[in-house]
Amino acid sequence: MGRSHAGSGLTVGVALAGWVGQHTLTGALFVAVVTAGWSLVPDLDHRSSTATRRFGWITGAVSWLLRAASRHVYAWTKGRRDEHCTGEHRHLSHTAVFAAAMGYGTAWLTTAYGRWAVAGVAVFGVILATKALGDWIVFPPVAAAGLWAVTDLPGFLTELDSVSGWIGVAVAAGCLTHCVGDALTEQGCPILWPIPIGGETWAELRPPAMLRFRTNSKVEKRFLFPAFLVGALLLLPGVWPHVQALFIKPERI
Repeated sequence: MGRSHAGSGLTVGVALAGWVGQHTLTGALFVAVVTAGWSLVPDLDHRSSTATRRFGWITGAVSWLLRAASRHVYAWTKGRRDEHCTGEHRHLSHTAVFAAAMGYGTAWLTTAYGRWAVAGVAVFGVILATKALGDWIVFPPVAAAGLWAVTDLPGFLTELDSVSGWIGVAVAAGCLTHCVGDALTEQGCPILWPIPIGGETWAELRPPAMLRFRTNSKVEKRFLFPAFLVGALLLLPGVWPHVQALFIKPERI
């Protein structure tokens, strides 16, 4: 589901851009790509996910640590009706608590260390997004940011400073968007951990059977992913008025 997770993160990121003070096209694309990349991070708890394989042994080691932590936390906190499993994939990193922790940690880090921490968080997100979405989607905003940095470096650095702290919202939103996407599949997702539901601390939330879809199914590839890309495009600053103008004729006086 890597592409679908990144695609949904892209859409959510564009929608969030104005809320975090990014009202320009470049700013919206920046938030969108960061959110898209970080929407892949929860799958670091899987040995062969895009996020785990992206940086070789570095993300492999992070994956190992996350899987170990998830395994132990599951063993300590599982309810009487929770299933017998390792507690690794789709557990600790697939919760709202994890998303909030990642967002808060990013906000603290970027507030404390400023533009360079923001750049690090953004670059990490861009690299993950590129792997999942492809260069053809990620290259335009990256090229725009690069051109901006070359032509107006002081302004570019000031803009990085302005999103210090707030970029944590994009990180948290990306992680949470991933969880919501997994909750729509047949397996479900324990987003509300550690709130006990029916004797389960790790209750997998999922919609009614008719609304679920299988991972990597035709529904996901042929409908959901394209829908996310179209949604992200329509939400970009200035795009929707032009779309309306194509279909709505001005009233004659």
